[in-house]
Amino acid sequence: MRTQVAIIGAGPSGLLLGQLLHRYGIDAVILERKDPDYVLSRIRAGVLEQGLVGLLDEAGVGARLHQEGLVHDGFEIAFSGKRHRIDLAGTTGGKHVTVYGQTEVTRDLMEARKAAGLTTVYDAADVSLHDFDGDTPKVRWVKDGVTHELACDFIAGCDGFHGVSRQSVAGAVQSFERVYPFGWLGVLSDTPPVSHELIYVNHERGFALCSMRSTQRSRYYVQCPLSDDVAQWSDDRFWDELKHRLDPEAADKLVTGASIEKSIAPLRSFVAEPMRFGRLFLAGDAAHIVPPTGAKGLNLAASDVYYLSRALREFYGEHSKAGIDAYSADALRRVWKAERFSWWMTSMLHRFPDSDAFSQRIQTAELDYLISSQAAITSLAENYVGLPY
Repeated sequence: MRTQVAIIGAGPSGLLLGQLLHRYGIDAVILERKDPDYVLSRIRAGVLEQGLVGLLDEAGVGARLHQEGLVHDGFEIAFSGKRHRIDLAGTTGGKHVTVYGQTEVTRDLMEARKAAGLTTVYDAADVSLHDFDGDTPKVRWVKDGVTHELACDFIAGCDGFHGVSRQSVAGAVQSFERVYPFGWLGVLSDTPPVSHELIYVNHERGFALCSMRSTQRSRYYVQCPLSDDVAQWSDDRFWDELKHRLDPEAADKLVTGASIEKSIAPLRSFVAEPMRFGRLFLAGDAAHIVPPTGAKGLNLAASDVYYLSRALREFYGEHSKAGIDAYSADALRRVWKAERFSWWMTSMLHRFPDSDAFSQRIQTAELDYLISSQAAITSLAENYVGLPY
């Protein structure tokens, strides 16, 4: 087999890259070690920057998003028992975010790829990357007991932190990491959201977040110790704890119900440098991870896809290597700004185990300053809606 671009990973970043390349007339094959049902079972965030929405439109998969997605012009930050609204549209010249689940983004991209008759190999085992430091990269894998080989011009590693792409260059990567001493216990429920906009909560018992997937499906989180086990958290215990952390009005409005998914996610910041190794490019979680505070994970993967898709289009359409040569630096410039923002939001809103009285007063002062300064609000809003590519 031969293709122009081999894409490793059929998550949203790999699928989006594949769809954009198809629209540019560039052939790509996607390899995924799991089956389609497993890919669609991953529960992830769904707050989309306008840049990502624009890329989905460009890829021809934005119709359902515009029909079902919830456009948010702001969100709220709660501390000291009161909520304060951050007006995104009013401070950024009308920009907003759209709430639309990552699972739905993945589904739309999968269906578009299938409709176009493009090649995606699922259940690809023992994937290995070869000769990407030269001009003739190859990818090998095993399916149904048979070994296959794919020759290509470039390899895009969109297969996450634990994937083969990053592992293939582990010795050449400089890693930067911060692990946070707590996790998020998340619950998905078929209940109406407590508010029509997201609420980020700083509370003495720990952080909380009120989010949603639709007008009838809610996603809630509470900060918890990493040592906790999901089995320790019954639905009743979760709802009681969430109510403790909400302001009185929100606690009264909260509609509870049976959870349809419950999990604990650790928080970490991670960046791998560089993001290009010859003809292998890392993108998305293969190159960086952000804590979910501020909803930058999927959006940051999309910005990688933006830079990489343009670079490949320039290579094939204009016979220029300029975009390819600039990919790592361009992507990392935006990565580190998103890492800074996610770290700042996490530091401002969570309770750290080693935090003393001084640190807590500083945190409250930071929040007080934020909601009283138009400059601070504007900075927050600009980062939240997404910095330009």
